[in-house]
Amino acid sequence: MKTSLGQQAVLRQDLRINPRLYQAMDLLYMPLLDLQQHLKQELMVNPFLELIEPEEDAEQVATAAERHETAQTPDSSATNWEDILLGGFDDGGWREDSEVREYVEPVRVQGADLAGHLRNQLQLLELTDRQQLLAEEFIGNIADDGYLAGTVEEMVAGANELLEEFARERASASRPSAFTLPEATAMLGTIQSLDPPGVGARDLRECLLLQLRDKGQSGSLAYRLLDEAYDDLIAHRWSDLAKRLGIDAARVQSVADEIAKLDPKPGLRFSAAEGDYIIPDLIVERIDGEYRIFLNDTRLPRLRLARAYQEVARDKKKFVGENRDFITQRLNSAQWMIQAIEQRRQTMLKVMHFIVDRQREFFEKGIEHLKPLTLREVAEVINMHESTVSRVTNEKYVQTPRGVLPLKFFFSSALATTSGEDASARAIKAQIQKLVGGEEAVEPLTDQQIVQRLRERGVRIARRTVAKYRDQLGILSARMRRRV
Repeated sequence: MKTSLGQQAVLRQDLRINPRLYQAMDLLYMPLLDLQQHLKQELMVNPFLELIEPEEDAEQVATAAERHETAQTPDSSATNWEDILLGGFDDGGWREDSEVREYVEPVRVQGADLAGHLRNQLQLLELTDRQQLLAEEFIGNIADDGYLAGTVEEMVAGANELLEEFARERASASRPSAFTLPEATAMLGTIQSLDPPGVGARDLRECLLLQLRDKGQSGSLAYRLLDEAYDDLIAHRWSDLAKRLGIDAARVQSVADEIAKLDPKPGLRFSAAEGDYIIPDLIVERIDGEYRIFLNDTRLPRLRLARAYQEVARDKKKFVGENRDFITQRLNSAQWMIQAIEQRRQTMLKVMHFIVDRQREFFEKGIEHLKPLTLREVAEVINMHESTVSRVTNEKYVQTPRGVLPLKFFFSSALATTSGEDASARAIKAQIQKLVGGEEAVEPLTDQQIVQRLRERGVRIARRTVAKYRDQLGILSARMRRRV
């Protein structure tokens, strides 16, 4: 068998996506803030793009026009545009907008996190170096919600490992004695005495007991319920608790309501996580009885082709080789970017117009009248691919008369009704929540009774579906909601 080299012609089909198409899809996907940063970056790298200031008044526009005309007169022949283009677009002199504007980004002042808050309090206590080391082991194992992530035995083991490392580094003949379980238990008590009340607890029961102890309610009925009958308490066995304690069931329930006001996660108030800011991409307003849709892009950089560079680039005979290719590439890229931004605006408006038309009853009457809607339906109406609609609606928000909502809010599955129309699953959840909110506390509605109420309204739904929706809404079962 011989090995040889040869050539042959093969005909095949390949699907290749233009890199600009990838960029266009990315632009559709970007939320408003991301797009704003992307356009600022484009302004920095492409000299054929310039910014149209949204706050420009008529006088500023006129002044800019005069400067542009002056730059084109024979008197301004000292400016060599060829040198500017070939020298990195920096002539060291005239600028389209020479005004220097200083912008200071607002910075949020961040307070101490939970660990720092605890350390600050420990500094006020008279602790030995040994106690300080043990305290650090506990603080390092307290989660953001304030609970101790481990057992006391694990804290002892971790602190002893630190002692071993310390002894090896010092190469000392006399090694410190290992931490003991009583030492760690005493230190846990010190940690649990710090602010916020309930910090350092190992479970919810201990966390609530620490908070009651901090309030001076160690001898209260609430403390006794948590300490002696925690399982019955969380199971809402009011009658059993009443018999055990020899009091009225209504009294037990009242005390349980007071316990429910305690903080189950005390450490979160010192969470270092910053709140998320939502800037809506679209605005829907009711004007003269009609819903008007606007793009909230007033803070988005407005781009246009730089007139000076555009006019110089028209005379391509002056440039050859790499210079000409560079100018052509940058100019085409600038034109495409402007077109892509406009296409994004039009696509978002098309999608939102269809949503408003489809969900008009929701805007008029509320969430119970939200209609089922899928991405495919929108794509078919606006004559676009379903993936395009998905990119447009992903991580986008709209400000409406009913609040700021994600665009994904308007899309939900359908449930059949006796009238032949479909009802939105989100609307059904709203009806379930309303039914539970208006029920008699003594006799709460069971899942089967909710099914019957919905059927009376023309909604066909299974009991297991009601139970699933109820769990998603965080609504307890009928037995757990029952009041005495």
